Amino acid sequence: MGVILSGHFEVPADRLDALRAALPAHIRLTRAEPGCLAFDIIEDPARPGRFEVYEEFIDADAFRAHQRRADAAPWGRVSLGLTRHYTVTGLTP
Repeated sequence: MGVILSGHFEVPADRLDALRAALPAHIRLTRAEPGCLAFDIIEDPARPGRFEVYEEFIDADAFRAHQRRADAAPWGRVSLGLTRHYTVTGLTP
């Protein structure tokens, strides 16, 4: 079964420039990962600092591998501690 993550995260104004700078590489690297079916992070034009997220991976192993890679990458440092509001379906413990 595939894994889908959807929701949004909030970025304080003082961290927006760094996050926006890191985002293109994060998206490119994630879309190239084995098992990534879809990956989008889009800033809400009406609410600067709010980013809508949609991720779809072929299975839990691919999703977990993505999480490990992202946490160890520059993206992990830039996005550390952000408030996230996600729903994940298809992931078993």
